[in-house]
Amino acid sequence: MKQPALKRFAAVLFDLDGTLVDTVPDIAAAANRMLAEFKRDALEDHDVARFVGRGIANLVELALQARSVDPGQGRKALELFERFYTEESGRRSRPYPGVPESLARMREAHVKMGVVTNKVASFTLPLIDHAGLRKFFASIVSGDTLPWKKPDPRPLLHACTELGVQAQNVLYVGDSIHDVEAAHSAGCAIWCVPYGYNEGRPIESAGSDRIVSGLAEVAESVLSGRVA
Repeated sequence: MKQPALKRFAAVLFDLDGTLVDTVPDIAAAANRMLAEFKRDALEDHDVARFVGRGIANLVELALQARSVDPGQGRKALELFERFYTEESGRRSRPYPGVPESLARMREAHVKMGVVTNKVASFTLPLIDHAGLRKFFASIVSGDTLPWKKPDPRPLLHACTELGVQAQNVLYVGDSIHDVEAAHSAGCAIWCVPYGYNEGRPIESAGSDRIVSGLAEVAESVLSGRVA
């Protein structure tokens, strides 16, 4: 029997970096402070943006490769980055235009919302607090909440469980191929914003169900019941 067409999402989940908050300026600052310790030149923000999405360890590894640092320095580099990012996070990061207002509209309409990110909790929670967004989310799944990270679907499924909803009734909003793969595997709808990071590749190639201009379009569609 064919499932009835969905008239409204039961919940909306969001990626964090590149979707809700522009975090690259702070990530780049930390990465460049790390590289300076190895006497290497700084990277441009747009270069660092290509390294975002698979967690900090992967980002550090790619930054070292980009500046030909001995991979044997990986552990030291990771420790340096984490120390520097603790100091830099929140200094320049800002929610994208329309994000707080759009989340507020959905909260007022009693839409359940959550965040699923590969950023570890020690950075995720302070960043969300600094951006003034914590009050909107009933579930926050960080990169170390579970043993798995996106594109594995289990972080999204965990958020669905916390919100008490079925994955097939949930929308995930992200900015990368990893978000698309995780959502498809979990059975969630996936819409992508065009301004995120996606490792430098065009978001049109990621295979999302829909590309939206930003959170204002998400809110308008969700609240009006235009779920396709």
